[in-house]
Amino acid sequence: MQRATHATLQLIAAELVDLDLTASEINALANLADGRGRTVSQLGAAVGTRPTTLTGVLDRLERRGHITRGTRTGDRRSVLVELTDSGRATAAAITRTLAAIENRAMDGLPAEAVAGFHAVLDALVKVGS
Repeated sequence: MQRATHATLQLIAAELVDLDLTASEINALANLADGRGRTVSQLGAAVGTRPTTLTGVLDRLERRGHITRGTRTGDRRSVLVELTDSGRATAAAITRTLAAIENRAMDGLPAEAVAGFHAVLDALVKVGS
């Protein structure tokens, strides 16, 4: 599993090198790609990091114009993270690239193997939650 994770992260970095983003920035944008704003806590849980660690990632993404941070309606204590137009375009590119990598990896595999792979991924997500 470690070798597969490392190889996948290397492939993602190579394919998205022109975006000049770190793996953490790619992960954050991919998790915001659905267009829904999230609080820092929600995004931290989705990307698997603490809000304090995520702050540096969000600072860099905000400086690049990919996200905005504002208050959440009805709760001024929560910071809401949302994509800008630039962020939406970048997140879409990330999503397309991830889908293309997954499609290449699964190409030619029997449907049962793909279903089994997805079952293992779902189990890993549940264990980590």
